[in-house]
Amino acid sequence: MFPEIQVEEQDVHPLGNGGKVAVYPQSEEAISKIVKYAHQNGKKIAIIGGGTKRGFGGLVECADILLSLANYSGIVEHAVADMVVTVKSGTPFQQLQDYLAEYNQKVALDPAWPQYATVGGVIAANESGPKRLGYGSARDSVIGLRTVYPDGTVIRSGGKVVKNVAGYDMNKLFIGSMGTLGILSEVTIKLRPLPKYESLVLLSFQTGDIDSIRSFAVQFLDSMMEPVCLELLNPSLAERLVGQRAYTLAIGFEDVESAVHYQEEFVQRIQPPNTTIAIFSPQEARSFWNTFYQIGPNGANMKEDGNTVVEAVVKIGVVNLDVLHILRESELLQDVCHVNIEAHGGLAHGLCQVYIKGAAESVTAAIEQLRATAVQRKGYAIVKHLPLSLRRTIDVWGGKPSYFFLLEGIKTKIDPNRILNDQRFVGGI
Repeated sequence: MFPEIQVEEQDVHPLGNGGKVAVYPQSEEAISKIVKYAHQNGKKIAIIGGGTKRGFGGLVECADILLSLANYSGIVEHAVADMVVTVKSGTPFQQLQDYLAEYNQKVALDPAWPQYATVGGVIAANESGPKRLGYGSARDSVIGLRTVYPDGTVIRSGGKVVKNVAGYDMNKLFIGSMGTLGILSEVTIKLRPLPKYESLVLLSFQTGDIDSIRSFAVQFLDSMMEPVCLELLNPSLAERLVGQRAYTLAIGFEDVESAVHYQEEFVQRIQPPNTTIAIFSPQEARSFWNTFYQIGPNGANMKEDGNTVVEAVVKIGVVNLDVLHILRESELLQDVCHVNIEAHGGLAHGLCQVYIKGAAESVTAAIEQLRATAVQRKGYAIVKHLPLSLRRTIDVWGGKPSYFFLLEGIKTKIDPNRILNDQRFVGGI
Protein backbone atom coordinates (compact mmCIF):
# COMPACT_ATOMS: atom_id res chain seq x y z
CA MET A 1 0.00 0.00 0.00
CA PHE A 2 2.79 2.44 0.99
CA PRO A 3 6.15 0.95 -0.04
CA GLU A 4 8.14 3.77 1.61
CA ILE A 5 6.16 3.59 4.89
CA GLN A 6 6.44 0.85 7.51
CA VAL A 7 3.26 -1.28 7.54
CA GLU A 8 2.36 -4.04 10.01
CA GLU A 9 -0.65 -6.31 10.43
CA GLN A 10 -2.42 -5.89 13.78
CA ASP A 11 -4.13 -8.17 16.29
CA VAL A 12 -7.42 -7.23 17.93
CA HIS A 13 -6.85 -5.18 21.10
CA PRO A 14 -9.14 -5.47 24.17
CA LEU A 15 -9.46 -1.69 24.30
CA GLY A 16 -10.41 -1.37 20.64
CA ASN A 17 -9.48 1.74 18.67
CA GLY A 18 -7.18 -0.38 16.53
CA GLY A 19 -6.72 -1.09 12.83
CA LYS A 20 -6.38 -4.04 10.46
CA VAL A 21 -2.94 -2.73 9.57
CA ALA A 22 -0.71 -0.22 11.33
CA VAL A 23 1.27 2.36 9.38
CA TYR A 24 4.20 4.30 10.80
CA PRO A 25 4.84 7.53 8.85
CA GLN A 26 8.03 9.45 9.58
CA SER A 27 7.10 12.77 7.96
CA GLU A 28 4.17 15.12 7.61
CA GLU A 29 4.15 14.38 3.89
CA ALA A 30 3.75 10.66 4.62
CA ILE A 31 0.87 11.35 7.03
CA SER A 32 -0.83 13.43 4.36
CA LYS A 33 -0.32 10.69 1.77
CA ILE A 34 -1.94 8.07 4.03
CA VAL A 35 -4.92 10.30 4.77
CA LYS A 36 -5.39 11.12 1.08
CA TYR A 37 -5.38 7.39 0.30
CA ALA A 38 -8.07 6.79 2.92
CA HIS A 39 -10.11 9.72 1.65
CA GLN A 40 -10.00 8.52 -1.94
CA ASN A 41 -10.68 4.87 -1.15
CA GLY A 42 -13.34 5.14 1.58
CA LYS A 43 -11.07 3.82 4.35
CA LYS A 44 -11.36 4.63 8.06
CA ILE A 45 -8.34 5.70 10.13
CA ALA A 46 -7.74 5.30 13.85
CA ILE A 47 -4.94 7.48 15.25
CA ILE A 48 -2.56 6.44 17.99
CA GLY A 49 0.41 8.13 19.66
CA GLY A 50 1.86 6.41 22.71
CA GLY A 51 -1.33 4.41 23.25
CA THR A 52 -1.94 5.56 26.83
CA LYS A 53 -5.47 6.77 25.97
CA ARG A 54 -6.51 3.79 23.89
CA GLY A 55 -9.37 3.08 26.31
CA PHE A 56 -10.64 6.67 26.17
CA GLY A 57 -13.76 6.87 23.99
CA GLY A 58 -14.40 4.98 20.78
CA LEU A 59 -16.88 2.28 19.77
CA VAL A 60 -14.88 0.83 16.86
CA GLU A 61 -12.80 -2.25 17.52
CA CYS A 62 -10.81 -2.16 14.33
CA ALA A 63 -10.63 0.56 11.67
CA ASP A 64 -9.10 -0.07 8.26
CA ILE A 65 -5.85 1.70 9.14
CA LEU A 66 -4.18 2.37 12.48
CA LEU A 67 -2.00 5.44 11.91
CA SER A 68 0.75 5.41 14.52
CA LEU A 69 2.88 8.47 15.20
CA ALA A 70 5.48 6.43 17.10
CA ASN A 71 8.13 7.10 14.44
CA TYR A 72 7.22 10.74 13.97
CA SER A 73 8.98 12.60 16.76
CA GLY A 74 11.57 15.26 17.44
CA ILE A 75 12.10 18.97 17.99
CA VAL A 76 11.30 21.12 14.94
CA GLU A 77 12.31 24.51 16.34
CA HIS A 78 13.20 25.88 19.77
CA ALA A 79 13.36 29.64 20.27
CA VAL A 80 15.10 29.64 23.63
CA ALA A 81 14.96 33.40 24.19
CA ASP A 82 11.29 33.59 23.19
CA MET A 83 10.48 30.52 25.32
CA VAL A 84 8.61 28.77 22.51
CA VAL A 85 9.12 25.26 21.12
CA THR A 86 7.68 23.54 18.05
CA VAL A 87 7.65 19.77 18.25
CA LYS A 88 6.40 16.85 16.16
CA SER A 89 3.21 15.42 17.61
CA GLY A 90 4.54 11.89 18.14
CA THR A 91 7.24 13.07 20.54
CA PRO A 92 6.92 11.46 24.00
CA PHE A 93 6.05 14.16 26.53
CA GLN A 94 8.84 13.25 28.95
CA GLN A 95 11.39 13.26 26.12
CA LEU A 96 10.41 16.85 25.36
CA GLN A 97 10.65 17.83 29.03
CA ASP A 98 14.10 16.25 29.35
CA TYR A 99 15.30 18.19 26.31
CA LEU A 100 13.90 21.49 27.62
CA ALA A 101 15.41 20.95 31.07
CA GLU A 102 18.85 21.43 29.54
CA TYR A 103 17.73 25.01 28.80
CA ASN A 104 16.11 25.45 32.23
CA GLN A 105 12.66 25.44 30.63
CA LYS A 106 9.58 23.21 30.61
CA VAL A 107 6.09 22.73 29.19
CA ALA A 108 3.63 23.74 31.91
CA LEU A 109 1.48 20.60 31.75
CA ASP A 110 1.52 17.47 33.90
CA PRO A 111 -0.18 14.56 32.09
CA ALA A 112 -0.35 10.96 33.25
CA TRP A 113 2.27 8.48 32.03
CA PRO A 114 4.51 11.20 30.52
CA GLN A 115 7.15 8.69 29.41
CA TYR A 116 4.58 7.09 27.06
CA ALA A 117 2.05 9.84 26.32
CA THR A 118 2.87 11.88 23.22
CA VAL A 119 2.60 15.63 22.87
CA GLY A 120 -0.07 15.20 20.18
CA GLY A 121 -2.10 12.83 22.34
CA VAL A 122 -1.97 15.15 25.34
CA ILE A 123 -3.16 18.06 23.21
CA ALA A 124 -5.82 16.07 21.34
CA ALA A 125 -7.31 14.94 24.66
CA ASN A 126 -6.72 18.32 26.38
CA GLU A 127 -5.18 16.44 29.27
CA SER A 128 -4.00 18.06 32.47
CA GLY A 129 -3.09 16.94 35.97
CA PRO A 130 -3.30 18.26 39.55
CA LYS A 131 -1.05 21.21 38.69
CA ARG A 132 -3.73 22.58 36.39
CA LEU A 133 -4.35 25.09 39.20
CA GLY A 134 -0.99 26.73 38.57
CA TYR A 135 -0.34 25.65 34.98
CA GLY A 136 -3.72 25.81 33.26
CA SER A 137 -4.77 23.31 30.58
CA ALA A 138 -3.40 22.42 27.16
CA ARG A 139 -5.54 25.19 25.71
CA ASP A 140 -3.49 27.68 27.73
CA SER A 141 -0.12 26.39 26.52
CA VAL A 142 -0.62 25.82 22.79
CA ILE A 143 -0.08 28.81 20.51
CA GLY A 144 0.14 27.08 17.14
CA LEU A 145 -0.70 23.84 15.32
CA ARG A 146 -0.11 22.17 12.00
CA THR A 147 -2.93 19.74 11.24
CA VAL A 148 -3.57 17.22 8.49
CA TYR A 149 -7.22 17.50 7.46
CA PRO A 150 -9.32 14.41 6.57
CA ASP A 151 -8.68 15.02 2.85
CA GLY A 152 -4.92 15.14 3.36
CA THR A 153 -4.61 18.93 3.21
CA VAL A 154 -2.20 20.43 5.74
CA ILE A 155 -3.38 23.58 7.50
CA ARG A 156 -1.74 25.85 10.04
CA SER A 157 -3.54 27.58 12.91
CA GLY A 158 -2.18 30.06 15.42
CA GLY A 159 1.46 31.04 15.09
CA LYS A 160 4.93 30.67 16.53
CA VAL A 161 4.94 33.66 18.83
CA VAL A 162 3.00 34.21 22.04
CA LYS A 163 1.56 37.59 21.00
CA ASN A 164 -0.49 36.40 18.06
CA VAL A 165 -3.99 37.89 17.94
CA ALA A 166 -4.79 37.77 14.22
CA GLY A 167 -8.15 36.17 13.38
CA TYR A 168 -10.01 33.36 15.16
CA ASP A 169 -8.17 31.08 17.58
CA MET A 170 -8.54 27.93 15.51
CA ASN A 171 -6.26 25.98 17.85
CA LYS A 172 -9.08 25.48 20.32
CA LEU A 173 -11.12 23.71 17.66
CA PHE A 174 -8.63 20.84 17.59
CA ILE A 175 -7.52 20.76 21.24
CA GLY A 176 -9.67 18.19 23.00
CA SER A 177 -11.35 16.95 19.80
CA MET A 178 -9.85 13.45 20.22
CA GLY A 179 -8.41 13.42 16.71
CA THR A 180 -11.83 13.52 15.05
CA LEU A 181 -11.18 16.71 13.06
CA GLY A 182 -7.58 16.26 11.96
CA ILE A 183 -4.24 14.67 12.76
CA LEU A 184 -2.01 17.01 14.70
CA SER A 185 1.33 17.17 12.92
CA GLU A 186 3.29 19.87 14.76
CA VAL A 187 2.53 21.65 18.01
CA THR A 188 3.94 25.03 19.04
CA ILE A 189 3.92 25.53 22.80
CA LYS A 190 4.83 28.43 25.04
CA LEU A 191 7.25 27.49 27.80
CA ARG A 192 7.99 28.39 31.40
CA PRO A 193 11.30 28.49 33.24
CA LEU A 194 11.98 25.63 35.59
CA PRO A 195 11.18 26.68 39.17
CA LYS A 196 14.10 27.68 41.34
CA TYR A 197 12.69 25.53 44.11
CA GLU A 198 9.70 23.29 44.72
CA SER A 199 8.16 21.43 47.62
CA LEU A 200 5.10 19.40 48.49
CA VAL A 201 3.12 19.77 51.70
CA LEU A 202 1.00 16.77 52.69
CA LEU A 203 -1.71 17.62 55.21
CA SER A 204 -3.54 14.53 56.49
CA PHE A 205 -6.92 14.80 58.23
CA GLN A 206 -6.93 11.87 60.64
CA THR A 207 -10.61 12.11 61.61
CA GLY A 208 -11.85 12.28 58.02
CA ASP A 209 -13.98 15.30 58.88
CA ILE A 210 -15.09 16.78 55.54
CA ASP A 211 -16.18 20.05 57.18
CA SER A 212 -12.68 20.51 58.60
CA ILE A 213 -11.15 19.99 55.15
CA ARG A 214 -13.59 22.48 53.65
CA SER A 215 -12.84 25.12 56.32
CA PHE A 216 -9.10 24.77 55.79
CA ALA A 217 -9.47 24.94 51.99
CA VAL A 218 -11.60 28.10 52.16
CA GLN A 219 -9.12 29.78 54.51
CA PHE A 220 -6.16 28.78 52.36
CA LEU A 221 -7.77 29.82 49.06
CA ASP A 222 -8.74 33.17 50.55
CA SER A 223 -5.10 33.84 51.43
CA MET A 224 -2.39 35.33 49.21
CA MET A 225 -0.67 31.96 48.76
CA GLU A 226 -0.03 30.71 45.22
CA PRO A 227 0.15 26.90 45.13
CA VAL A 228 0.49 25.05 41.84
CA CYS A 229 -1.88 22.39 43.17
CA LEU A 230 -4.34 21.85 45.98
CA GLU A 231 -5.25 18.23 45.44
CA LEU A 232 -7.25 16.10 47.86
CA LEU A 233 -6.43 12.37 47.94
CA ASN A 234 -8.99 9.90 49.24
CA PRO A 235 -7.80 7.53 52.03
CA SER A 236 -7.20 4.59 49.66
CA LEU A 237 -4.96 6.61 47.37
CA ALA A 238 -3.18 8.34 50.24
CA GLU A 239 -2.37 4.95 51.75
CA ARG A 240 -0.90 3.78 48.48
CA LEU A 241 1.20 6.91 47.92
CA VAL A 242 2.29 7.93 51.43
CA GLY A 243 1.33 5.00 53.64
CA GLN A 244 -1.30 6.87 55.62
CA ARG A 245 -5.00 5.98 55.27
CA ALA A 246 -6.60 9.40 55.67
CA TYR A 247 -7.93 12.20 53.50
CA THR A 248 -4.76 14.03 52.52
CA LEU A 249 -4.26 17.40 50.89
CA ALA A 250 -1.30 17.58 48.52
CA ILE A 251 -0.27 21.25 48.32
CA GLY A 252 2.45 21.99 45.78
CA PHE A 253 4.62 25.11 45.70
CA GLU A 254 7.02 26.22 42.96
CA ASP A 255 8.91 29.50 43.27
CA VAL A 256 12.18 30.86 44.60
CA GLU A 257 13.22 29.03 47.75
CA SER A 258 12.37 31.82 50.20
CA ALA A 259 8.84 32.18 48.78
CA VAL A 260 8.25 28.43 48.96
CA HIS A 261 9.37 28.27 52.60
CA TYR A 262 7.17 31.24 53.45
CA GLN A 263 4.15 29.42 52.06
CA GLU A 264 5.07 26.20 53.84
CA GLU A 265 5.20 28.15 57.11
CA PHE A 266 1.79 29.67 56.38
CA VAL A 267 0.27 26.20 56.03
CA GLN A 268 1.86 25.21 59.35
CA ARG A 269 0.42 28.31 61.04
CA ILE A 270 -3.15 27.54 59.97
CA GLN A 271 -2.85 23.77 60.34
CA PRO A 272 -6.12 22.46 61.81
CA PRO A 273 -6.17 20.28 64.96
CA ASN A 274 -6.18 16.49 64.51
CA THR A 275 -4.05 16.71 61.39
CA THR A 276 -0.50 15.70 60.60
CA ILE A 277 1.82 17.50 58.22
CA ALA A 278 4.81 16.42 56.14
CA ILE A 279 6.92 18.69 53.96
CA PHE A 280 8.74 17.07 51.05
CA SER A 281 12.00 18.43 49.68
CA PRO A 282 12.35 19.05 45.91
CA GLN A 283 13.74 15.56 45.32
CA GLU A 284 11.03 13.93 47.45
CA ALA A 285 8.34 15.99 45.73
CA ARG A 286 9.54 14.94 42.28
CA SER A 287 9.59 11.28 43.39
CA PHE A 288 6.02 11.62 44.68
CA TRP A 289 4.77 13.08 41.42
CA ASN A 290 6.61 10.49 39.33
CA THR A 291 4.67 7.80 41.20
CA PHE A 292 1.45 9.81 41.14
CA TYR A 293 1.38 10.08 37.34
CA GLN A 294 1.38 6.28 37.09
CA ILE A 295 -1.67 5.68 39.29
CA GLY A 296 -4.12 4.83 36.56
CA PRO A 297 -4.14 2.13 33.87
CA ASN A 298 -1.91 2.64 30.86
CA GLY A 299 -3.62 1.71 27.59
CA ALA A 300 -0.23 1.23 25.95
CA ASN A 301 0.63 -1.71 28.21
CA MET A 302 -2.75 -3.46 28.43
CA LYS A 303 -2.97 -7.01 27.10
CA GLU A 304 -5.76 -9.58 26.98
CA ASP A 305 -4.89 -11.92 29.87
CA GLY A 306 -8.26 -13.35 30.93
CA ASN A 307 -8.27 -11.30 34.12
CA THR A 308 -11.82 -10.74 35.35
CA VAL A 309 -10.89 -7.51 37.15
CA VAL A 310 -12.00 -4.46 35.16
CA GLU A 311 -10.25 -1.10 35.47
CA ALA A 312 -11.99 2.19 34.80
CA VAL A 313 -11.05 5.86 35.10
CA VAL A 314 -13.74 8.50 35.50
CA LYS A 315 -13.10 12.23 35.14
CA ILE A 316 -15.61 14.33 37.04
CA GLY A 317 -15.99 18.09 36.86
CA VAL A 318 -17.89 19.97 39.56
CA VAL A 319 -17.81 23.36 41.26
CA ASN A 320 -14.53 23.58 43.20
CA LEU A 321 -15.38 22.48 46.74
CA ASP A 322 -17.99 19.96 45.58
CA VAL A 323 -14.94 17.78 45.01
CA LEU A 324 -15.36 16.90 48.70
CA HIS A 325 -18.74 15.33 48.01
CA ILE A 326 -17.43 13.38 45.02
CA LEU A 327 -14.55 11.92 47.01
CA ARG A 328 -16.85 11.10 49.93
CA GLU A 329 -19.27 9.38 47.56
CA SER A 330 -16.45 7.41 45.95
CA GLU A 331 -15.35 6.23 49.41
CA LEU A 332 -18.87 5.01 50.25
CA LEU A 333 -19.23 3.24 46.90
CA GLN A 334 -16.39 0.87 47.72
CA ASP A 335 -18.65 -1.06 50.09
CA VAL A 336 -21.91 -0.47 48.23
CA CYS A 337 -20.64 -1.64 44.84
CA HIS A 338 -17.88 -3.96 46.08
CA VAL A 339 -15.12 -2.22 44.15
CA ASN A 340 -11.76 -0.71 44.98
CA ILE A 341 -11.63 3.05 44.42
CA GLU A 342 -8.71 5.45 44.52
CA ALA A 343 -9.56 9.09 43.83
CA HIS A 344 -8.22 12.62 43.91
CA GLY A 345 -9.63 16.03 43.08
CA GLY A 346 -8.56 19.67 42.86
CA LEU A 347 -10.22 21.87 45.47
CA ALA A 348 -9.48 24.96 43.37
CA HIS A 349 -10.40 23.74 39.87
CA GLY A 350 -13.07 21.12 40.56
CA LEU A 351 -11.69 18.26 38.46
CA CYS A 352 -11.59 14.76 39.96
CA GLN A 353 -10.08 11.51 38.74
CA VAL A 354 -11.63 8.31 40.10
CA TYR A 355 -9.90 4.97 39.50
CA ILE A 356 -12.17 1.94 39.90
CA LYS A 357 -11.30 -1.77 39.97
CA GLY A 358 -13.69 -4.69 40.29
CA ALA A 359 -16.06 -7.00 38.46
CA ALA A 360 -17.64 -5.56 35.29
CA GLU A 361 -21.14 -5.19 36.75
CA SER A 362 -19.80 -3.58 39.92
CA VAL A 363 -17.62 -1.11 38.01
CA THR A 364 -20.54 -0.15 35.77
CA ALA A 365 -22.79 0.41 38.79
CA ALA A 366 -20.14 2.58 40.45
CA ILE A 367 -19.73 4.68 37.30
CA GLU A 368 -23.48 5.27 37.04
CA GLN A 369 -23.73 6.27 40.70
CA LEU A 370 -20.78 8.67 40.41
CA ARG A 371 -22.32 10.21 37.30
CA ALA A 372 -25.64 10.68 39.10
CA THR A 373 -23.85 12.41 41.97
CA ALA A 374 -21.95 14.68 39.57
CA VAL A 375 -25.11 15.63 37.66
CA GLN A 376 -26.91 16.30 40.94
CA ARG A 377 -24.11 18.78 41.69
CA LYS A 378 -24.54 20.30 38.19
CA GLY A 379 -21.32 18.72 37.01
CA TYR A 380 -20.38 16.00 34.54
CA ALA A 381 -18.67 12.62 34.45
CA ILE A 382 -16.63 11.24 31.53
CA VAL A 383 -15.21 7.73 31.45
CA LYS A 384 -11.56 8.08 30.39
CA HIS A 385 -10.66 4.40 30.42
CA LEU A 386 -12.77 1.26 29.99
CA PRO A 387 -12.55 -1.94 27.95
CA LEU A 388 -14.33 -1.76 24.58
CA SER A 389 -16.99 -4.31 25.57
CA LEU A 390 -18.16 -2.05 28.40
CA ARG A 391 -17.83 1.18 26.40
CA ARG A 392 -20.46 -0.28 24.09
CA THR A 393 -22.92 -0.70 26.98
CA ILE A 394 -22.44 2.62 28.77
CA ASP A 395 -22.30 6.15 27.35
CA VAL A 396 -18.79 7.15 28.38
CA TRP A 397 -19.50 10.81 27.54
CA GLY A 398 -22.68 11.02 29.61
CA GLY A 399 -25.10 11.90 26.84
CA LYS A 400 -25.19 14.63 24.22
CA PRO A 401 -24.68 18.20 25.48
CA SER A 402 -27.04 21.01 24.51
CA TYR A 403 -24.47 22.29 22.00
CA PHE A 404 -24.07 18.89 20.33
CA PHE A 405 -25.53 20.22 17.07
CA LEU A 406 -22.51 22.54 16.82
CA LEU A 407 -20.05 19.68 17.32
CA GLU A 408 -21.87 17.53 14.79
CA GLY A 409 -22.01 20.40 12.30
CA ILE A 410 -18.26 21.00 12.55
CA LYS A 411 -17.51 17.29 12.12
CA THR A 412 -19.81 17.05 9.11
CA LYS A 413 -18.19 20.09 7.51
CA ILE A 414 -14.60 19.03 8.05
CA ASP A 415 -14.90 15.23 7.84
CA PRO A 416 -18.19 14.35 6.07
CA ASN A 417 -17.04 10.78 5.39
CA ARG A 418 -16.04 10.26 9.04
CA ILE A 419 -12.58 9.06 8.09
CA LEU A 420 -10.73 10.08 11.26
CA ASN A 421 -11.34 8.37 14.62
CA ASP A 422 -14.92 7.50 13.78
CA GLN A 423 -17.20 7.29 16.86
CA ARG A 424 -14.36 8.33 19.19
CA PHE A 425 -15.97 11.51 20.52
CA VAL A 426 -19.19 12.78 22.10
CA GLY A 427 -22.42 11.38 20.64
CA GLY A 428 -20.63 8.98 18.34
CA ILE A 429 -18.82 11.71 16.38
